[in-house]
Amino acid sequence: MEKFVDRTEDLQTLETAYNMPKSSLIILYGRRRVGKTSLITEFINDKKALYYLATEESETLNRNAFREKAADFLDHDLLREAASASWETIFKILSNADVGSKIILVIDEFQYLGKVNPAFPSVMQRIWDEILKEKNVMLILAGSLISMMVSQTLSYGSPLYGRRTFQILLKQVQFRYYREFYDSLTTRRELIERYAVTGGVPKYIESFVENPCQDIYDSIEQHILNPSSYLYTEPYFLLQQEVTEIGSYFSLLRAIAAGNSKLSAIASALSVKATGLTKYLKTLMDLDILEREVPVTEDNPEKSKKGLYRIKDNYLRFWFAFVYPNMSLLESGNRAIVLEKIRHGLHRGHTSFVYENVCQEKMWDLNTAGAWDFHFSKLGRYWDNSTEIDITALDPDGHNLILGECKFWNEPIGPGILRALEKKAPSVSWNRDDRKVHYILFSISGFTDELQAIAKEREDVLLCE
Repeated sequence: MEKFVDRTEDLQTLETAYNMPKSSLIILYGRRRVGKTSLITEFINDKKALYYLATEESETLNRNAFREKAADFLDHDLLREAASASWETIFKILSNADVGSKIILVIDEFQYLGKVNPAFPSVMQRIWDEILKEKNVMLILAGSLISMMVSQTLSYGSPLYGRRTFQILLKQVQFRYYREFYDSLTTRRELIERYAVTGGVPKYIESFVENPCQDIYDSIEQHILNPSSYLYTEPYFLLQQEVTEIGSYFSLLRAIAAGNSKLSAIASALSVKATGLTKYLKTLMDLDILEREVPVTEDNPEKSKKGLYRIKDNYLRFWFAFVYPNMSLLESGNRAIVLEKIRHGLHRGHTSFVYENVCQEKMWDLNTAGAWDFHFSKLGRYWDNSTEIDITALDPDGHNLILGECKFWNEPIGPGILRALEKKAPSVSWNRDDRKVHYILFSISGFTDELQAIAKEREDVLLCE
């Protein structure tokens, strides 16, 4: 099942580049299965385009395959027979062809060409500067190995540095578009349960969409705990080409998934010095797998000592929390035991945390929609030694502070949650002497009549299901 969802801004960027009167070079990259090829396919659907998927085979085999693609695209018999044609010759023929409109040339998994020939980015730089730059051509270089794409096309040391017209780091689909994948699910709870496992990776979502009426746990058993399912070993394939010492990275991610978010706690769990973790943490952040979060009120986030490390990807967080630690049970055929562990632990920690992220996304929507008579500019979480607040939004210009809680409970929440939040407010150190505090409560199961009545009487309280 293929379904194209979201990507409006990314498509618009590509259309802008296509409509430029001059040539354009686009670098499109992102993690495996995030939808790069689907985006490209959607974009070139009604245009004159040559799409080539590079492989890890030799450069000669790739060049010959590309030449044959180009010959078929142009119906060019001489090019088809020119087995010894160089990259420059092929691109020169393509750029001089008259097809009635701008030609789009796509090389997908571009990083493999640089892998088999480290000098290939220099070859591509020469082709761009001397052949394509002044022609009516749009060149898209796409890839799924983030570290290699950055080093080969975007970093200062790359021969292609500074030549791109646009760069697109394709990220996961946001929750606000998640419902578009499903035709039968109707409740927000059902959607969040699945989003907490699949995240916003279209390929993962499609696995669960195949039988959307299944109980979430049946879907997990069939598509993740089953050793024959590709999701069972997906993290190995995701990381093995990006990093060396994969065992060290797996141990680090397992420790974080187990709830160790402070650097000292991670180091303690792994019995290593904190200084020895720096390069691993940085690599995982560069790969958009890990994030370092600080209280939103911190003035210098980079220097803050309150940083917590969290796994950004919902599926990887789920896999390292529930699958990886139980591999021995799964490999020995004890799938039912692991599934029972997931039943007891999924919502208590994992889904509740994902729900907080969903609520933060909703906060930006409310901000845009004018839910308050001001607009906040910073949003995140707040914590100190004794207090944790799920939602904290700052409006420095108007001295407004929004505090919120997010509850993924089975029952409606009542006034006690609001009172508890009000008691936490003085702990937030931001602009204590000159601020107006507002409150927002998110609940997957709604609110009691008593709390709804209080919210109607107060202008500083907003309830959001």
